[in-house]
Amino acid sequence: MRIRSHAFWMALAAATALAAPAAAADLTITCRCVEGGANANLAKWIKESVIPSFAEKKKAEGEEVNVTLTEFAGSDEQLTQQLALDFSTGSGPDISGFDGFLIPSFVEGGLLKPLEELVGEPASSWEGWQHISEGSRALMSYKDQTYGIALGTDVRMIFVRADLLEDAGIDPETWQPTSWAELLDAARKLKEKNPDSFPLQLNAGVPMGEATTMQGYWMALLGTGEQVTDEQGRYIVASQGILDTLNLYKAIYVDEKLGDQRAQMLSDGRNRTFANFRDGKTALLVEGDWFYRSVTAPDSEFAVENRDEVMTWAKMPAKEPGKGLRGQDFVTISGGTGFVVNPNTDEPELAWELLAHLNSKEQLGKYQEYEPRISIRDDVPIPNAPFLSETSKELLPLTTARPNDANYNAVSAEIQRMTEAVVSGELSPEDAMARYRDALIRIVGEENTVSLLQ
Repeated sequence: MRIRSHAFWMALAAATALAAPAAAADLTITCRCVEGGANANLAKWIKESVIPSFAEKKKAEGEEVNVTLTEFAGSDEQLTQQLALDFSTGSGPDISGFDGFLIPSFVEGGLLKPLEELVGEPASSWEGWQHISEGSRALMSYKDQTYGIALGTDVRMIFVRADLLEDAGIDPETWQPTSWAELLDAARKLKEKNPDSFPLQLNAGVPMGEATTMQGYWMALLGTGEQVTDEQGRYIVASQGILDTLNLYKAIYVDEKLGDQRAQMLSDGRNRTFANFRDGKTALLVEGDWFYRSVTAPDSEFAVENRDEVMTWAKMPAKEPGKGLRGQDFVTISGGTGFVVNPNTDEPELAWELLAHLNSKEQLGKYQEYEPRISIRDDVPIPNAPFLSETSKELLPLTTARPNDANYNAVSAEIQRMTEAVVSGELSPEDAMARYRDALIRIVGEENTVSLLQ
């Protein structure tokens, strides 16, 4: 009898354990986003909309899920370093903010896996793909494999303090430079009006990282008709376009002191350039549309008072009319940031569900309420954002993208060193280009480089 009673209670305990609710699953997500700091609206949207709506959705399906956002306050480069360390050691958040240009190098280093390999059919059949163009999907892809989903794309331009131009006798409503000469001429007039100012900002130097390469170097180089690679994908290591670009940097920062030379070499130099624009020390700043929708937005650290009255924009001109990429008069370049799934996650399918939920029509529509931006999905319009609607309409037809190549990140670092050598006065444009050539040959192999100089 005792034996039967013991067996009965054991069976009852087992049945009770089976009937008990499963422990809640835990997910973590991180991005360079801090309430009251960088990408504040991104942090608020994730915490106030994405996380609670996902938890509610899963609860309705009978599953308890706890999602935690880790707000990363460092630079983009610091987040990249942290993620590389985490992914290589089997740790890190389940989902992380990620710049698409980093994907090739992370893949080649064994630090990312394709979504279909991690998740399988749910990722390949996601409804959102039919609303995302192939070009936009490629922002977070490499060698025909998709590793994440971009939140959106962007464009680059010259941001203009209309009030400062007006003070210098330049009509901000009609000002649109058609050459580098006209751009420099406007900067000279601004400098003459206020000798203590730094009228023109074109990102340079190592501390600004990819912001130097993309917002600075690319925006000038495209104006010469060249890109970083040729049509065969070889890296251009010597050319007239590179020299022209470096000489433009030299004119701005060394010869004519039209820009804040020291800021290009400070660890917090990019923030200093934002402050210069906010405080009226810089009138012409080349940046991506993120500068409007986040950096200078109301209540942000670098908010521009009466922004929509004193701030406007202009297209970046080619060196001379018709000399830009594809024979264009004006140039721009686009990138894409989004989120990837950690290949070491213990919950790959659940992490994918969170990523898909974050990029659903409903949630991206909610994000537009926090921060209007060019959406990755064609079924999510930009609401009540004339600035973004106007700039995307004008600039997206002119745009191009960075090479989807595993070596690009290392090449970009050399571009940053090359610009810093020039703006600091350490090297001449010719010597800086020669050092760049030697570095790229070491990185990619001479057979993967080309010189356009005779």
